[in-house]
Amino acid sequence: MRRAELGDTVRIVGSPATIAAGYADRTGTCYGFTTPSVTGVRVIRPALIDDALSVGFHDGTSAWFDPSLVAFLDVHAGLMATVGHRRFVRSQTGDWVEAPESD
Repeated sequence: MRRAELGDTVRIVGSPATIAAGYADRTGTCYGFTTPSVTGVRVIRPALIDDALSVGFHDGTSAWFDPSLVAFLDVHAGLMATVGHRRFVRSQTGDWVEAPESD
């Protein structure tokens, strides 16, 4: 099973923890990852694994999840990201490709 990465479309797996938090079976976008012991974020998880993925939802909410509760659906091709003055677009393979500058 492919682990979700930044920009991927994902689905939250149904589990007692995700059901209780109201996120089970919701679809969203993976915003990134962190180490909870370093950042102190609250993570929805079944066990104390020191790894978490941030998922944003269409209603503007987001939450941190144990990676085992985040199922990869799609690479979200065409997604744009800007870092400084550089723009990147997500390809069909999931790679980030620098976009040409536009006026």
